[in-house]
Amino acid sequence: MGDHSVSKGLTATPAISDLLCYALYSSSLAMSRVYRPLLAGLSLTYPQYLVLMVLWTQDGLTVSEIGESLALNSATLTPLLKRMESTGYILRARSSADERQVMVNLTGKGQQTRSESARIMSSITQAAGLSETAMVDLCEELHRLRNNLNRLV
Repeated sequence: MGDHSVSKGLTATPAISDLLCYALYSSSLAMSRVYRPLLAGLSLTYPQYLVLMVLWTQDGLTVSEIGESLALNSATLTPLLKRMESTGYILRARSSADERQVMVNLTGKGQQTRSESARIMSSITQAAGLSETAMVDLCEELHRLRNNLNRLV
């Protein structure tokens, strides 16, 4: 790995570039920077795009179900969904079966945006510079890491 510095001459301190947490953090920032211009033409943020991806898989979910899929709490998700509704991507309505639940459905605009996802994913794949197999393997390793870490909290 990279060079290591010595803190106070007694303990070796790893270089920041050698830390897994920094590799994940900086990779996440870089990924967001690549997504930003791809989503700008759709007036979407990355979290909003993730909501669309969840709804393209299964439309008509509750806010809680979307939150579970994306590991977001309702305090974070609700303002995001309000913005998506104001821009015409989704509709929110109270469930007729249980008024405590808010159902989220795609609009025509939200459904049509799905056709753009192939272009976006292709751009991300190209930017990543990894083979499809390497990307699948990396995703599996990251999911394993996330699951292991979530068991601790």
